[in-house]
Amino acid sequence: MLPLKKILCPTDFSEPSYEALKVVNELAVHFSAEIFLVHVVAPVPRVSAMESLEVPGELYNLNIPLHLEKLEEEAHARLSQNVDKRLSKGLQAHKIVVHGRAADEIVKIAEQERVDLIVLSTHGETGWQHFFYGSVAERVLRLAKHPVLTIRVPPEKI
Repeated sequence: MLPLKKILCPTDFSEPSYEALKVVNELAVHFSAEIFLVHVVAPVPRVSAMESLEVPGELYNLNIPLHLEKLEEEAHARLSQNVDKRLSKGLQAHKIVVHGRAADEIVKIAEQERVDLIVLSTHGETGWQHFFYGSVAERVLRLAKHPVLTIRVPPEKI
């Protein structure tokens, strides 16, 4: 595992994920490692085969492919901003945007890129939120064949 050559860091553009990115930046500087900054666009639930949804008094067009395209464009722009703003100059950073279930896609990219380490934050959700949403970090820990470093973020930083 050491020295680290490739580090994967998923981000959902939340403050906890930026805390993990700080750690990744330090590791990448120390080891001169490449960074794979990843954002996963979640699937959009399908309403039905309808192309539009009628709500009393209004008609909404549901152009899901266009919506996903806009989400992907925004994610690419935000990844670029994070590379410029949050990473040390001179580091090699790859920006990756994919569609799917976050944990599954993170693990798949880690395999494809043969990373040495996955670094991600935990949001610290408990109770019904954890039960309902699950934990991406928890699932990555279970599925990944690579070492995983989780960064627990204090509640005051969330």
